[in-house]
Amino acid sequence: MDLNSQEISGQYKNFTRMTPTDFENLLQRIGPHISKQETYFRTPISAQDRLAVTLRFLATGDSYTNLQYLFRISKQSIGRVVPQVCAALIKEFQGYIKLSKTPTAWKQVSKIFESRWNLPHCVGALDGRHVVLQAPVKSGTEFLNYKSNFSIVLFALVDGDYNFMFADVGCQGRISDGGVFKASKLYQQLTENRLGLPTPEELEGCSMQIPYFFAGDSAFALSENLMKPYTGDFPKGTPQRIFNYRLSRGRRIVENAFGISSAVFRVLRKPMLLEPAKAEWVIMTVILLHNYLRKHSPNMYTPFGTLDYEVNGNLTEGSWRNEGDMTSMVPIRNIPRIPTNYCTKVRDEIANYFINNGVLEWQDQYA
Repeated sequence: MDLNSQEISGQYKNFTRMTPTDFENLLQRIGPHISKQETYFRTPISAQDRLAVTLRFLATGDSYTNLQYLFRISKQSIGRVVPQVCAALIKEFQGYIKLSKTPTAWKQVSKIFESRWNLPHCVGALDGRHVVLQAPVKSGTEFLNYKSNFSIVLFALVDGDYNFMFADVGCQGRISDGGVFKASKLYQQLTENRLGLPTPEELEGCSMQIPYFFAGDSAFALSENLMKPYTGDFPKGTPQRIFNYRLSRGRRIVENAFGISSAVFRVLRKPMLLEPAKAEWVIMTVILLHNYLRKHSPNMYTPFGTLDYEVNGNLTEGSWRNEGDMTSMVPIRNIPRIPTNYCTKVRDEIANYFINNGVLEWQDQYA
């Protein structure tokens, strides 16, 4: 396939999900790592075609059989090229996922959550997805999740601007959903106090200092640095109901990050016919490309209206939600747990703050 043709160059966005400039930048960065030397016996697949077929696979999730007719490259060769290119992209662009390491850096993340989403002390939104695979060879039940699908788990932390700060891919689907977070490197760093989170600070009107926290849903355990919704239905205007509403506004960020990345890179919307290790490379490549395009081509990658947005609490859902259900990205399951008294008190203090000093004049209307 001639990617220099006028027909193709005018359709870069639809074909590769990026601009020609972005494509060329990727090619320059990884070209030396994916180029093969010409021999007397065969002319190698060019670095340009290697990158193009990989991006087309990520963009569509098409089978290698379908792609071979488009690129005139055998499906066997495509099966070797895609993992090689993904590995090269991960190695070259791994710096695009960066976890804050100092109190000052975490406070910068918190400022965005407070200014945009009215969620003070929040330093990231957590969520996880089972990414469905077609049954791996000789896998037994290792990758079988609670939905009786074969899967690996994508666990991620997203900042207030829809960027992935942390992604852990590869936890086997059979591992209990409650164990997904505990199996992650993020949890290890948190429990070993190696994240560099700021020390608890005052929120006006609270009777105790409030820790900086991640926003999670009911799949996670309530802890000092992880806030989750109250369980149950509560009358309008109550602290619990307002807290759940305010927390959900912050958590919507990670839902949008998953949504837009899978809407653009549709390989995530189909069960992957890949070995688990190769599926991990594909998923991590998509995460890195999401961050790369959010930084370099945000108006192309996420034009206005793509993501959810609000005006004084009035929510307009992003166009990515029109893509339909993500049957190949299954939410992790909610498991009830008993929190400590301290964690419960922290959540209660934040809930009371939201109806007193931290009240939003329109929150009762939408909560």
